[in-house]
Amino acid sequence: MSQKTPIVAIVGRANVGKSSLFNALLSQREAIVAREAGTTRDSITAKARYKDRSFWLVDTAGIKDPEDSFEFTIQEQIVQAIDNADVIIIVVEASVPITEEDRGVAKLALKSHKPVCLVVNKVDTVKDRYTLGFERLGIKSLVFTSTTQKKGIEELLGLITDRFPKNQIITRDENNRLHLALIGRPNVGKSHLFNALARKQQAIVSERAGTTRDVNRLSIRFNGQEIELADTAGIRRSGKIQPGVERFSVIRAMNAIEQADICLLLMDVNELNVQLDQKIAGLVKSNGKGLILVLSKWDTLKDKRTSTRDELARQIAVTFGFVPWAPLILTSAVTGQNVTKLLEVACEIDKHRHTKLTTSELNRWLQEAIANHPPAGSGQHLPKLNYMVQESDNPTPSFKIFGSQTRFVHWSYRRYLERSLREHFEFSGTPIKLWLIEKHETHPHGRRPA
Repeated sequence: MSQKTPIVAIVGRANVGKSSLFNALLSQREAIVAREAGTTRDSITAKARYKDRSFWLVDTAGIKDPEDSFEFTIQEQIVQAIDNADVIIIVVEASVPITEEDRGVAKLALKSHKPVCLVVNKVDTVKDRYTLGFERLGIKSLVFTSTTQKKGIEELLGLITDRFPKNQIITRDENNRLHLALIGRPNVGKSHLFNALARKQQAIVSERAGTTRDVNRLSIRFNGQEIELADTAGIRRSGKIQPGVERFSVIRAMNAIEQADICLLLMDVNELNVQLDQKIAGLVKSNGKGLILVLSKWDTLKDKRTSTRDELARQIAVTFGFVPWAPLILTSAVTGQNVTKLLEVACEIDKHRHTKLTTSELNRWLQEAIANHPPAGSGQHLPKLNYMVQESDNPTPSFKIFGSQTRFVHWSYRRYLERSLREHFEFSGTPIKLWLIEKHETHPHGRRPA
């Protein structure tokens, strides 16, 4: 089961407190806040969380009549925010009567047929909030807020999450469909590989970086397994993301990772050791998804004698030492080299992710691992690991080890346990989670997992 992360866009005219509201909803300072109108010139994006739901929060520039091409670009960002959002927050200022810009924003938002919330901000500056007349904008969901006094923020968060689409939860269907996502930096050959896997021209392929903006999806059948392929937009460093459409393309790529079972991280064989590739791999790992490292464009490598497969494998092993379990495959979408192998490996990883071990198997391994290398403690605090079980409801292979003084287990010993577990059982291609829990604690993951 996976969950699509909704997008919430904050829109309104300039200087009504959108950035202050953005920061209040995040409970941290992300956007520049100033008294001057128009401080925010670009859409600012951050991931927020309320109770058990996460969502993307987008702060946009203030809406006004575009005076030049630059202003027109900013206004285009706002239109894109409304088009891509799942929930729209319109912010108005309590001390200012309804303006033509307010009416224009409301009309634009309501026309999208998305859930819309009206936030009357800065209510601390007026005496009687009930005589403001903002209901004339035609928006039923209305919240009065003061970001300086933290009023109405909790109410607004509850209102937002209640209006998230009900179909955001995505489960594996009756056919047990496998979801694969092609991810990576722009112009590393994702769409070429997508077309090669689909064996037909499905996506637009261009030498210009950033052709793919939406997530292209296609279902295929391979060796009796139904597979859904997702071709995502290239992920750039945050400082290199262009405003408007591209920002939402990156958000959709992030969502594709969250919805996938296994991610294929494409890297140009001619441009290795890029830090962003490592960051993307870390994102996949933190989301608990399967991972295949794919060196694309093998046919374009000029001197294959000085860059043999073994040498490249050693280089990747060092660079991606934090995901040593991820297999490496060299491909060429042009020649078709190892394209089919990608699907074979993905199906194998899917089997590994669904491996269910008995409690007796796990505890035999645990006692052997402890006998070979007992956990060291700190002073008089000697950790003791008693028994372990596998979680049954987690899509990522996850295990709970119960014991005493578990918080004193060193991180290197956790790494030893994971390495030993992988040597005894087949979990290549997928991260695994180990929770160290005090025996007396009843929380599913323990109140203080090590």
